Amino acid sequence: MAVDPHFEMQDSRMVKLTKREVEVLSLVLEGKSSREVAAALFCSKRTVDFHLARIYEKLQVSNRIQAMRRATMLGLVEENKGS
Repeated sequence: MAVDPHFEMQDSRMVKLTKREVEVLSLVLEGKSSREVAAALFCSKRTVDFHLARIYEKLQVSNRIQAMRRATMLGLVEENKGS
């Protein structure tokens, strides 16, 4: 059964990330590890991993690469083009 792309776009527009989730995902987009993100945000690695799990759930993905692609496609974070 084919998925209607219009339905998927409507569904995806309803994704809302918290400010902290956007901060975490933006640092992940820069290629930082969970430990590096934790250090940058002055929290524990466990807290970062918790935020990532929530992000994956909201974006309906299962890893960082998929999350970065989906979040960029949805305009939730800005894509880094050449540092």
